[in-house]
Parts: sequence; C-alpha cells; structure tokens
Amino acid sequence: MRVEESRQRSIVSWGASGRLCGLLLFCSLWSGAQAATLQTVWQAKLDSPVRFYQTTDWDVVVVGTERSLYAIDAQTGETLWRRRVPDLDERDAVPLPGTDLLLLSYADKDRARVEAVDLLSGLALWRSERLRGQAMQMAVDLDRRLLAVTVVRKTKERPREGFKQRPAIHVLDLRTGEERWRRELGSEIELLPASWTSEETVYTLDNYRAPLFLDGRLYLFYEGVTAYDAGTGRAILRERFRVNEEGLALTEADPVFDERFLYVSGRGRLRAIARATGEVAWEAKDLGTTPEVVIADRTIFVRTGGTFTRVRDGQAVARGPYGVSAIDKETGQTIWRYKGGDRGITNIVLPDPNLVVVADRDDLIALDAKTGERLAKSPHEIEQAAFVVLNERGQAVVGGRNKIAAFDPRRGQMIWRARYTPPGRGVLRTVAAIAARAVSFYFRYGPLFNLAYRGAQLARAAGALRWSGLRARADFGDLTSLVTDAARERASSPLALFGRASSLRGGSSHTILERVGDVDLQDRLLDRLDPSRQLDRLAGFLRRRERLVALRGRWIYFYTDAGELGGRGLVGVQIDTGRAERFVRLSSIDPRFVVDEASASIFIADGARFVAARFASVGLGR
Repeated sequence: MRVEESRQRSIVSWGASGRLCGLLLFCSLWSGAQAATLQTVWQAKLDSPVRFYQTTDWDVVVVGTERSLYAIDAQTGETLWRRRVPDLDERDAVPLPGTDLLLLSYADKDRARVEAVDLLSGLALWRSERLRGQAMQMAVDLDRRLLAVTVVRKTKERPREGFKQRPAIHVLDLRTGEERWRRELGSEIELLPASWTSEETVYTLDNYRAPLFLDGRLYLFYEGVTAYDAGTGRAILRERFRVNEEGLALTEADPVFDERFLYVSGRGRLRAIARATGEVAWEAKDLGTTPEVVIADRTIFVRTGGTFTRVRDGQAVARGPYGVSAIDKETGQTIWRYKGGDRGITNIVLPDPNLVVVADRDDLIALDAKTGERLAKSPHEIEQAAFVVLNERGQAVVGGRNKIAAFDPRRGQMIWRARYTPPGRGVLRTVAAIAARAVSFYFRYGPLFNLAYRGAQLARAAGALRWSGLRARADFGDLTSLVTDAARERASSPLALFGRASSLRGGSSHTILERVGDVDLQDRLLDRLDPSRQLDRLAGFLRRRERLVALRGRWIYFYTDAGELGGRGLVGVQIDTGRAERFVRLSSIDPRFVVDEASASIFIADGARFVAARFASVGLGR
C-alpha cells in the first residue's frame, strides 16, 4: 500500500514531489501554458457590475446587476429577457423547483411585492402584495399546486449575536398567487447573517431546515416540529424544542421518510411521525446531536456530532460526542452505538446493506451494519476531512479543502490520492469558500447513491420540493451540511409548467399580467421570434432541462497554484479515477463561480461582464 501511495503522490500531486512529472505530461499534451488560458465560449456585456448569478434546471442563468435582472441562455449567452429592478439580492430571485417559474421579491421597508415570473419569457403570471418581508425558504406541492413561503420583515443589519425575528408562513395558490392561509410563528427565532463583516448584511434562515409538504400537511422546523393541514392551515402537530443547540446551526437532521413514518431529530432525540395520522409514534432518546439520518431497510443510521457553523460569528466548530447509532425503525430501540470518532466525523455512506462507512479526523472507519463492530480503520491523511462519497466503482472517496483520496471501503486500502496546493496563505478563506461551492456542485449533479446505497430514502416526495438559501452559499462553515443539502434539494421531480412552455403541452401561453403589460420588462427574445420558432426554442429548453435533471457529474474541483504552467487555476478531478481531467487558468477567481457540467464550462463575473469559459482537457494522473 505504501508503494502505491508513493506512486500516486508522484503522479497526481501538484506539490513539490510531483510538480516536474505533472509539468512534463502537461506540456506533452499542450505545448506550453498558452493552451490552459481562458477559452471563452461567450461573454455578455451587462448594464452594470454583477451582484450575483445562479443556474437553473432550464439551462438558463439568472444574473443580477446593480440595475437589472437578466435571464441568459447558458449555451449561447443570449439575453432571454431583462427586468429593470435595481439592487436585488440573490435571495430575491428564487427558481421554484419543479416548475418553469422564478419567484421575485421586492422589499421596501415593511411592504413587499412578490411576483411569479415565467423563467423563459420574463412575463409575470401573478403578483401578490400580501407578503410582508423577504422570502427566505419555500416548499412546493405540485400535486395540490401549493406554494409555502417563509418571509421575514426586517432582514438587514450589521452582524451581531442574538438577532431575532418572527417569521410568517404564507401558503399560496401556485397558479394564481391567491393566499390560502397564513400563520405567524409563536415566538421570535435567531437568524444567521449571510456574512460576518463590519458592514450591513442580510440575515437568513440558513440555520433551519426548509419547510416540507408531505401527505397533505405542511411541516415546519423552526421551533421544533409543527404540522398544519396544507389546505386549511389547521394545526395538526406542535412539539416545541430548542433548535440550533448550543448556538450552532443545523444541529438537527434534514427530515427523511419511508412509507409509514417521517423521521425528524432534535434535542438529542429521533422522532417517528406517522404519515397517516401526523402523531408521534416513538422517540429514540439520548442520542446526542443528530445532524444526519439515513434509512436503510429496517434500520435507521444516525450520525452524532460533526462540524457546525456558530451562529454568533460564523466560525466552524467541531462538536461531539462523535459516532453512529443504529435504530430499529419499527420500535425506536437502539440496536448499537459506535463512539469511536476521534474529534470529528463526516457524513454516513453505505456501500452495501451490510456496511456503514464514515471518516473522523484521522481515519476512514468501516462498521458492520448489523452489529456496529468495527471492521476496518485506515489513516486517510486528509486534513480537515469534510465528506465521504461513493464513486461509481463503489470506492469510498474522502475529501477536504485541498486533498482527496479513494479507498476500498471494506479493507481500507488506498486506491488513489491527489493533492492540490492552495495558491498562497492569504487566500485560505477564499479557498475554503471555493471548496464548499465546488463540492456542492458534485453533490448536486452526482449520483444520488453517493449519500447512501440505492435503497436509502431522501426527504423528497413526488410533487413535494423545497428550496433554501443554503444551497446558494459559498462560505458556509459546515461543508458536510452544505453538500448533503445540495443533493437532497436536487430537482429530479415531476414538472409543472405555468408559463410560455405550457403551450408545448396544450396549456395557455398567455399569462395574467401579459394582458396589462409589464413596464419593467425589456429585451424579450421570444417576442422577436415568429410563433413557429418560439415553439422550437421552448421545446429546446425543455429537452435541455430533461438532460440536466438526468445529468451525472463526475468531477470535484480544486483551486490550486499551477506553478510553472503560468498561474492559478481550477482543476477538475474525475472522482472514479483520481485523474485531473479538466483545467481552466484563472489568475483570480470569483468564489461565486458556477460550473456547467453539461458543457464542461464555468461561469464567472468580471465587473459588468458575464463570461462562459471552457475547461481544457488535460488528463493528468493515473
């Protein structure tokens, strides 16, 4: 194993020991550093500096500048439409999962206007002024055509400890925007700043799990667990307990469910809520902090402890006790507990129904799923190990900010290893932000069985989808929670069409506000096309959406110093082989960057320019 490890380091690592070998191989493929320069696919000149940008499942990029909001075709760079709305925040423009809608929120002191906008045409379907505050989190029930929006009135202030507000939940008709019912939380809850600078910032609900529609009920997780009848707002379940234990964000697991129960955690307990009645069927107590729950056959595996973001200052804090518990999902009885984590623990993966794999600060650990007996323990040598995933070869891949390695999960034998040195000491926080964002893209597009084997359940029902701002964050301290939530929120769901694309399925292509006009809307591409070409263009977007939803990403990205190659760049590592297969040279990088796996491109902003650049194929490694 030591000989293999040494060979891998000499080939894959771009550190001192492997730089010459990597350089020679690179040069043989690309005649000098010029081949690795930025290969621009297209660039869009916008009306003012870019404030944010985000991808959607329609292959459309939403870009906000200081003056306007743009929808840009990710393949061509064409502007589909532009709205004149100054100073929008990223959270003010939210693609509704499972639909062709974009929800826009315009807040002005205590008044707010929310619009549902057709993502492809820019036309507004409906407008509501009943919501008071900024939309923070959402849940969509496509079967019942319901939209639940959590809003908070005052969201901007200088970062400080103890900033609390009382959110309100509005349930709207997704087709018309008509409000079905509204509830306000019983007490104020502490919010999380989007950044911890000395300047005014936006506060968020990223320290809470997003609402969930399930079985005709709306579940909330802000003050414990609360359930309402989705149609009437009648309270069904209310169990209060402290969320964000010890001032740490996301110490409770994202809810998961099977055919009979919805499982939620908090206050050191795991609760099974009967889906038929909404009542608590059993509780497993004294587990400790429980940030992750995975269901497998007859057993529930619970991770205890981990790395969390401290709400008061944004620092990443490791908190134990660390380990894994196995719970009988019929009775709630604890089958076994493993407490051998050494000052840290990553997420849980199940290579097969008989094996549980985690990593702590030093080692990769394999446990017998039935007894909890430790079967293997091998040093992984990954500094600040943040996640474990399963690649398509069934190997356990452990990753951190600048290293990644694959192991045989049963024997613990290392298969390959790679290291990518960050470019200088002064950018460590930037590198951490890039690592979190880069890995979240893999979890978004990667195979869903990376979280666990194929039989595991995720908190997503047919027609029930959720959105939280957490997925958009690039500097969140708890990398494990970020990438896990990114996978759970992935929109591999049924599709409901409301805008112009509905004409492809026999629906109406005329929106409510189209008849009265929309003075803020400019540069409407579809209006410049004849009707037949409009349908062709819409059908093309629909085909691309289906391809994106089915896409399986195979790369994890690292920002590194390319040394003699002439500068810094972003390297894409193929997670099945450990090869560095992609590289784009970037002397500086915007941590908000977006990777488009479908076209092997990266989107970046440079002032008022928005650029799509192509990754070069390099083929370094094994």
